[in-house]
Amino acid sequence: MRVGLVLGAGGVQGGAWLTGGLAALAEETGWDPASADFIVGTSAGSMLGSLVAAGLPPWFMIAHSAGESFAGMSDARGRQAADADRSGGATFRLERGALPLFPGSPKLVVRSLLRPHRHTPAGVVSGWAPRGMVTSEPLREIIRSSVPGAWTEHPNHWVVACDYSTGRRVCFGRRGAPRTRLEDAVAASCAIPGFYRPVRINGRLYVDGGIWSVSNLDVLRGQELDLVICLNPTSTLHPVRALNPINAFGLLFNRASGKRLGSEAKRLRLEGTDVVLIQPTGRDLETMGVNLMSRKNRNATIEVARETVAAQLADPATAEMLASLPRGDPDMVRRPGRPTWEWPGIEELGGRVAPG
Repeated sequence: MRVGLVLGAGGVQGGAWLTGGLAALAEETGWDPASADFIVGTSAGSMLGSLVAAGLPPWFMIAHSAGESFAGMSDARGRQAADADRSGGATFRLERGALPLFPGSPKLVVRSLLRPHRHTPAGVVSGWAPRGMVTSEPLREIIRSSVPGAWTEHPNHWVVACDYSTGRRVCFGRRGAPRTRLEDAVAASCAIPGFYRPVRINGRLYVDGGIWSVSNLDVLRGQELDLVICLNPTSTLHPVRALNPINAFGLLFNRASGKRLGSEAKRLRLEGTDVVLIQPTGRDLETMGVNLMSRKNRNATIEVARETVAAQLADPATAEMLASLPRGDPDMVRRPGRPTWEWPGIEELGGRVAPG
């Protein structure tokens, strides 16, 4: 069974929702998300996808986020895992020497004016927005502490970003894409225009892959997959009521994201691929709040997602599509019940990642 895993954009809160959702997916199905034949991530999804592809189980991410420390466990650089970032990347500092150039990408502005039909609305706005000033160094640090080497060993681990000059999508890690280190690819994928500083790779600037699509589910077209599972934090089938203009804007964004997601899923289904779409419920949205970059309630968002995603997975139609997933390594799927000193180390867990 050939399976693809797609993790969408969603900021800090979306990353927390993905963490809880991945844990529920593993616990409810017994399948290890790291064993997917393809792992595709955009923005927050690129961070979570990279951690999964490197062999970090969702249960460990949840425990680490909650503040637990595991004696003797080290990170990818041999340092104490307890010292690694626990904020999910929600550490915001200005980049030294950065200037808020306006517009952020004059080339993208010109291209979108000449051929507006070739650019998404987000891409057009991104060209005009001032260049971001927040450093992506904390995001890079998470990757350096979790992934040994320049990239994960997963054979089909893709990170989606956009060329800041053209607005076109780039899948780092895919054959034919520019070669770079994973920490730079993830930083680029997360570089929200107007907020984070654009990331320079091989002489070109890149920004958040979400300006092309917050899900990018359609990059898996033509891969002859049996099943694609997509967790998308910014769309929903159960919107909350808009009580003020800010919430109303959020609902419009949710609906636009969901419409794009549905279109991408339809294209995959036309190829004969089953698609499972997991999205936030109204309860998730209320917990996440309007500001997806907020540091508050991250652990609450994780726990709510574990419950709401588990409920979605129990839907008979969804459960039927997931029933054929292969059983994963118990240590990757659920938190071991034995003492922590008997747990496999992070490097050993990473070595167990074997798609197929």
